[in-house]
Amino acid sequence: MFDIENEVIETVCEDHEHHKHESIPLPSDEHLFELAEFFSVIGDCTRIKILYALFESELCVCDISEALGMTLSAISHQLRVLKTARLVKSRKVGKSVFYSLDDDHVKTIINMGNQHINEIFGNIIH
Repeated sequence: MFDIENEVIETVCEDHEHHKHESIPLPSDEHLFELAEFFSVIGDCTRIKILYALFESELCVCDISEALGMTLSAISHQLRVLKTARLVKSRKVGKSVFYSLDDDHVKTIINMGNQHINEIFGNIIH
């Protein structure tokens, strides 16, 4: 039984004996753990803002900090998390380090999330 926003939904399986012998193919636990970790990394509003900032071009920490109105240390910390998760990559030019999205999948995942949100709430959220 689930309580979703005070609406009780009961789940009933009338033919349970028939279904219990069918196996459901699932990825390995290790794969599922990595997938959950991936979503926990992008499940942070600040990190999503940083990813959005990097959609069009690579930026240095100072540019991202200014664009998001956050401290350099806060941005650096989040970039470290994103880099460890291989969502962003860095390129050093002299003393400056520029960050960009690691690959097109990152933008695709964010865009797919946006499509899902728009289906649920309409285009009221931008």
